[in-house]
Amino acid sequence: QVQLVESGGALVQPGGSLRLSCAASGFPFSVYGMNWYRQAPGKEREWVASISTAGGTTNYADSVKGRFTISRDNAKNAGYLQMNSLKPEDTAVYYCNAQRVTMNYWGKGTLVTVSS
Repeated sequence: QVQLVESGGALVQPGGSLRLSCAASGFPFSVYGMNWYRQAPGKEREWVASISTAGGTTNYADSVKGRFTISRDNAKNAGYLQMNSLKPEDTAVYYCNAQRVTMNYWGKGTLVTVSS
């Protein structure tokens, strides 16, 4: 059974940090590109960051560039999103996505709330 399970979401103050994790199972994670998306209340889901299969190429949305870092550990079938200097506008449900050609898997999301 294919599963992507996010964890690490929490309530954090502005300027704080969080590390999200994504645990993959049921498919060959190492041959899938990985993405993080987010959806804020009342807004459409937006792409946040991506990482290639071996981790050598990463890309970020302009809104998070320099603050967020995407990474992966294929030996553990896991992906991560390190989020620093968090802002209230980063408040959203964060989703892990694994993608390869026409295959596309999603987790159920983890809530990040940035508020004082």
